[in-house]
Amino acid sequence: MNRMSRFSAALRGFTLIELLVVILILGILAALIVPRVISRTGDAKIAAAKSDLSSIKSALQSFRIDCDRYPTEDEGLAALVTAPSGLENKWKAPYLSAVPVDPWQIPYVYHYPGAAGADSFMVDCPQTSDHIDLSDGD
Repeated sequence: MNRMSRFSAALRGFTLIELLVVILILGILAALIVPRVISRTGDAKIAAAKSDLSSIKSALQSFRIDCDRYPTEDEGLAALVTAPSGLENKWKAPYLSAVPVDPWQIPYVYHYPGAAGADSFMVDCPQTSDHIDLSDGD
């Protein structure tokens, strides 16, 4: 009988209460950790958008130095990748490798002239809550 009781004790397993406690602990940990991870993903996308906008601003300023003007609103940011008609002789090289899209896969919005007048531009990232705008005066 002693041998039989040792055998049944080894096969006993976990009680329902023990399983519920483990599930409760895992649920609490998930509730604390998941929001932090999701928040950091959003922060990373905003940081990537700011970096993109800085590169776009630099490319637009290089375009202006070479072509004596900013791209028109109709030419848009595509003028940084391929030469607009009439500027083939002034346009030096692709200022960007491709027309950029924001981290949410939505194209940046280019406005010319910007709010500061004819010598300014604005580039907007529609997905950010603070709508990052740039102008030549920044």
